[in-house]
Amino acid sequence: MVNTDIPKHYTASPSSFSGTPHLTINREVADDLDSTNVFEGPEKLLEVWFSASPGSLPASVAPHGLKIVPSETWEEMLDLVNCKVLSIVESEHVDAYLLSESSMFVFPHKLILKTCGTTTLLSGLPRILEIAALAAGFPHVVGNPNNCIATAATPYRVFYSRKNFLFPDLQRGPHRSWRDEVKSLDKLFLGGSAYMIGKMNGEHWYLYLTEPNTILTPPATPDRNETHTKLLDLPTSKAISMCEADSSDGEHDETLEILMTDLEEENAKQFYLDNASAIAEGRHFQRVHKARKAAQKHLSTINESSLEHLSLSGNGYVENEDAVDIFSNTSSENGEFTSSDDEDLFPAELTTEGHALGTVVSECSGLADVYSICKYPEARVDAYLFKPCGFSANGVVPAARAGDGTHYFTVHVTPEPHCSYASFETNVPSRQTGKETAEVVDQVIKIFKPGRFSVTLFEAKLPDVVDENDFEALAELKAMERQAARKNAKMETIRGYRRVDRIVHDLEGYELVFRYYERWDWEGGAPRLGEVGY
Repeated sequence: MVNTDIPKHYTASPSSFSGTPHLTINREVADDLDSTNVFEGPEKLLEVWFSASPGSLPASVAPHGLKIVPSETWEEMLDLVNCKVLSIVESEHVDAYLLSESSMFVFPHKLILKTCGTTTLLSGLPRILEIAALAAGFPHVVGNPNNCIATAATPYRVFYSRKNFLFPDLQRGPHRSWRDEVKSLDKLFLGGSAYMIGKMNGEHWYLYLTEPNTILTPPATPDRNETHTKLLDLPTSKAISMCEADSSDGEHDETLEILMTDLEEENAKQFYLDNASAIAEGRHFQRVHKARKAAQKHLSTINESSLEHLSLSGNGYVENEDAVDIFSNTSSENGEFTSSDDEDLFPAELTTEGHALGTVVSECSGLADVYSICKYPEARVDAYLFKPCGFSANGVVPAARAGDGTHYFTVHVTPEPHCSYASFETNVPSRQTGKETAEVVDQVIKIFKPGRFSVTLFEAKLPDVVDENDFEALAELKAMERQAARKNAKMETIRGYRRVDRIVHDLEGYELVFRYYERWDWEGGAPRLGEVGY
């Protein structure tokens, strides 16, 4: 059952409890949000790595790397992106920022920024490079005057990706087309590669990445030929230049992204404020009713001799006919559970947008059970429900074994029927959860019930060479190969859906698999492409 009690000094998130990752809420921003006009759900996703792992930070960098950067500095950068910070969950290994348009995760060695709507994410990238140099101490070079920065850290590698937009004409800045985005990235980095994965006239996904030990574009570089986008639309294995997986960090490294459209309308109502508030109210007054009954039972055990001057009236004990029944706070609106007086007792936080109703939705929808607190007692979900609808959540999930770091998941929902969309992204390894990737996908799909969805999985590859005399290593490799085969087989049969596309790319040290599904009974016609090709 959802606990909607409001504790003292409430910060409106489970993360606020003592002994857990620290939460900070920006109430000034949270009090002035309305999602009415936010309808471009598909996010822009940027990852900037400044070293291969937290354990390989350059000597010039403080032990906590990017995490030492004050939140105020990141907020100033996010002004360039046109989004605001709603709240922050701070933990030992990662700080999770819940934004007015999606999320940001700051690790010691990398930053992940994901924004939806008409945000201008790439406009913040030069400033990110500058902050990494000046505030975190990463190795840097003189900045490019064309990018309006004095200095820039040299990243280890950079990834930028997104699904095709539904409404590309409404985008701003460098995001009006994929070609413009590639040009913007080429101004910063040499040797970047751009790809389109999927059908040009169907659902597709764009990816831009740099080579390991990325080289920044020198200030004096003349105009160069733009990077051409390569179309990868067949289920073939194709090598793409990318950094080799770090053995200490990359062995179990994987990132799963599920992008869903055409959400089932009735089911999507759970992400509307009115619906969530009604659920919270009903459960609140059920607890009031139970508390009343418990109190009556307790009072009935009192020695009858001490109650001679009392008489029983209705649901409570009164001293005389004019006395007030302290348990009769019922209202016609909630039947036997409530009263008009109870309206003053129902927490205001559960009647308006914010973190309190976000927590209600997270628990009622089942999102909080994807990485259950029973298995991960230190996991924390920081959720926010917008008005009149829309939902965002960040999850911080400590590894099962001490020293293995902390992982994340993030969820964003645009439930309006004409542009419905939901995304789920996580880097929690499947080995850690004990769940196959297909099980996580199935659990998420049951929550949102999309008409169609795509799954993108980045996963560290198995070792190519093993000493033939090392029988233990050979046995382990064979077991891992069998496990991978079972995983792939299960991903082919997501219950209730047919797989339309499967595209596999071999990256140096990693494997990228893109899959696209449609519901068996789907009658919605062709995908709403919005953006065709590049």
